[in-house]
Amino acid sequence: MISKKALVFLSLLSLFFLSLQAEAKVDIIQLPKPKATATIPLNEAIQKRRSVRNFTTKSLDLNQISLLLWAAQGITDKRGLRAAPSAGALYPLEVYVVKADGIWHYLVQQHAAEQIVAGDMRHSLAEAALSQPSVISAPMDIVFVADYRRTAVKYGERGKRYVHMEVGHAAQNVLLEAQLLGLGAVTIGAFDDNAVNKLLKLPSEQTALYIISVGYKK
Repeated sequence: MISKKALVFLSLLSLFFLSLQAEAKVDIIQLPKPKATATIPLNEAIQKRRSVRNFTTKSLDLNQISLLLWAAQGITDKRGLRAAPSAGALYPLEVYVVKADGIWHYLVQQHAAEQIVAGDMRHSLAEAALSQPSVISAPMDIVFVADYRRTAVKYGERGKRYVHMEVGHAAQNVLLEAQLLGLGAVTIGAFDDNAVNKLLKLPSEQTALYIISVGYKK
């Protein structure tokens, strides 16, 4: 027969493990399968693409978010190749999303989003981006992050150049996808790297490279 002390100990132990599970619980959203919903031809999207800095408060739906992230780094081939070309198919980029409900990390292989930080961090991101208002007003800010080691392992110092080329490819995909969806977008390169890295809780080997604010044009 178990003693009262033993029961108390087992109860406390159970509560301890439950608390660990609660802390370890990760909020992951499965994104819908990307569906082509282009409102205009691609050549028209290229012609009409312009930087948009003023947005309405209207939120983006999950299908729009799914398409934008897929355009950035989504898998487009059964071999695992992605939407944007990458030197040696080494894929040094990570993609984060900053929205009113928190900061999310795009999980490429699952086409899902994992919450990193809860709560609206757009004001903090805007502060890091020299207080640019588009970062706050846009319902969604996409942040491209680089891990240079992935490319350097094959290409050495020149690999850094390839990473910068790749983020340009990925960013243009997002800008054109936004245009095809009837949305506006603006690219932002001026920001405090360390502040953005800290906000996204990036590991030391990764750094933010580029921000794109996306939303409905005001």
